Amino acid sequence: MGDGRLSPPERAVTARVARLATVDASGSPHLVPIVFAIREDRIVTPIDHKPKRSMRLRRLDNVAAEPRVAVLFDSYDEDWSRLWWVRADGMATVLAFGGPGHAAAAELLADRYEQYRDHPITGPIIEIAVTRWASWAGA
Repeated sequence: MGDGRLSPPERAVTARVARLATVDASGSPHLVPIVFAIREDRIVTPIDHKPKRSMRLRRLDNVAAEPRVAVLFDSYDEDWSRLWWVRADGMATVLAFGGPGHAAAAELLADRYEQYRDHPITGPIIEIAVTRWASWAGA
């Protein structure tokens, strides 16, 4: 305590997927599902080997134009008392492969997702410094 760090809610830490919201230079929103890992007040999400039209992704362009982002973790259930969501607001940066911070972020992701042990991350990784956590739960 007292070091300025924010603690992530447990529901965010244990969620398996989330959604990353970015905004382009004109203010148009863009939302994509992501895999991620969290350490303290940092969220990392890779640009990985899964099929894509191009490695030049809109989310990377958006972070370069406007680094303020949001990440939404949630769970739906027909029993609405089990609904919950957690949102992380923060400032994103792109960690280039081979650059500072990339190896540690890739290791954190490989610890969480077995697929990255078989296919190491060689693309950029988006790192989000969380400035605010918000949440809601039905019960």
